[in-house]
This record gives sequence, C-alpha cells and structure tokens, in this order.
Amino acid sequence: MDSTAAVRRWVDGWTRGWAAHDVEPIAAVYAPDAVFVSHPFREPQSPSVYAAWAFSDEEKADVRFGEPVVGDGCAAAEWWAFVRYEGQEQTLAGMSFLRFGPDGRVIEQRDYWSMEDGRRNPPPGWR
Repeated sequence: MDSTAAVRRWVDGWTRGWAAHDVEPIAAVYAPDAVFVSHPFREPQSPSVYAAWAFSDEEKADVRFGEPVVGDGCAAAEWWAFVRYEGQEQTLAGMSFLRFGPDGRVIEQRDYWSMEDGRRNPPPGWR
C-alpha cells in the first residue's frame, strides 16, 4: 500500500473512531507491534489501550484533520479536535508523525499536541 493510501486510511480510522468513541476503527490501522507514543513525555503504549483511556471521560468529540504531508513510507498529519469533558469544552491541536509497514498499517506513531480550555478555531488557512 502506498503512503498516501495508508495515511488516508489512518485519518479515516481516527475520524470515525474518535467521533464515536469506538476503539475498533482505530485499532484496525495499526500493526500488532506498533510503537505508539501519545505525547512526548509519555511511554509507548498500545494504541487501543490509549484510545480507550482517552475516550473514557470524553462526552463528545468533533475531530478534523489537515491535509497530510506524505513521504516514502511515512506521513505527518495535523489535527484539531473540540472535546467536551466534565461539561466543559476543550480544544486539542496536534501533529502525528507516522511510519507505515508494507501492508499500510502504522508501525510507529509519535504525537505532539497542546490543549486549551474553550473552543479555539484553527488559524486562517489551516486545511
């Protein structure tokens, strides 16, 4: 699978899974032994375990992905999410760096993100 198709599959899995708080579409886009680091200061963990934990206290999520930058066997994708947690809205903005195996599943993901209270729209020109 080429990197463009692989990153589109990853975006689709996270878009569907995060919005529905459903781990299955997310788990399907990762190799069984994938290295997943959800934040620079966290230890690697299973993407499914992380997603289940992250979704456990979210009441609602509206997720958007920018146009990925694609390389040979890798991609970077910016994302923006509005989530409701304990009745309060928060904005998460981040970037995921991805490497793909030959079958198109993610073998490595490293995320960098920030969170703000309230709703903060993406900057002008964000796509």
